[in-house]
Amino acid sequence: MVSLSNHERTDDLVLGIDVGGTKILSAVIDPEGNKVSEYLTATRASEGFEEVLKSIVESGFGALVKAGKGFSEVRATGLAVAGLIDAKDGIVRASPNLPGWRNVPLRDRVEAAFGNRVFLINDAHAAAAGEHYFGAGRGCRDFVYITVSTGIGGGLILNNELYEGANGFGGEVGHMVIDDKGPLCNCGNRGCWEMLASGKALEREALRLIESGSNTTIPLFCHPDPEQSEGEGSQSHPIKCITAKAIHAAALAGDPLAVELIQRTGYYLGVGLSNIINIFNPELIVIGGGLSNIGDMLFKPAIEEAHRRAFKQSFDLVKFTLAELGAYSGVIGAAAYARQQLGRPKE
Repeated sequence: MVSLSNHERTDDLVLGIDVGGTKILSAVIDPEGNKVSEYLTATRASEGFEEVLKSIVESGFGALVKAGKGFSEVRATGLAVAGLIDAKDGIVRASPNLPGWRNVPLRDRVEAAFGNRVFLINDAHAAAAGEHYFGAGRGCRDFVYITVSTGIGGGLILNNELYEGANGFGGEVGHMVIDDKGPLCNCGNRGCWEMLASGKALEREALRLIESGSNTTIPLFCHPDPEQSEGEGSQSHPIKCITAKAIHAAALAGDPLAVELIQRTGYYLGVGLSNIINIFNPELIVIGGGLSNIGDMLFKPAIEEAHRRAFKQSFDLVKFTLAELGAYSGVIGAAAYARQQLGRPKE
């Protein structure tokens, strides 16, 4: 475990970098968790590791330039990446956002480019650390951070410590099996939580029902990719462009199928939450990610189902809240993690 107590506060700046599937966000962070500067660039994941590495360097350098600093003027870099992250050895074992990445020594390559110490961390772990230090989890000793977006990720703060697991792979709550006969997940299992309660799951079910002939206005709220060529999905009802945002918009307009789809997603979200509550007995569950923007339409059925399934004593204790740091939780948490790790000898 990584202790999150007695967080050393100095005047030193730290660079945080959050590597997503499409974008890389870098920010220079002060000891109070404030952004001194930020820089956003494209990941270019489809172009391979070397191009992604160039994007990481570009993003980090861009944030430093905007802050008027050089790499020698920041104490360290925290680097957050989705997937199975071996933080100890600095290796990305696998990442759902970075096709073809297997056992990539990312920390060492970024250290060589930056010339300062780099600390690699899973992106959901980083977000949990960010919310613990500076967001919704401040002052809370036991809480679970869950990001509900395209997939589902998690970070655990247990007894005031970030729990990373024996080899850094802890907290993969999105791959908790909810229905062993459910949809096939990229991990190889069926019915993982993220295959039933994520944005991807919501969109998949909407598309399935529309293609089977269900009556709905959801396609009217879809906006095709403007770069899509003529004839590719340029129909008046672009069902191939269905997004969670479009489904939510249709639900707000009173579309019965859209409402049902969101409530069903909320149901499965609640099934998973009940497992989290029963296993960890947290005092707080912090929920972030793009799907959380749906709000009560999603969370009301989720909390009701969690209430129905969880141990009463544990459910009565737990509180639910939305993440406070939004899109910055990962980059701020990565910087906080790097700052905390500076006191440890390099292995």
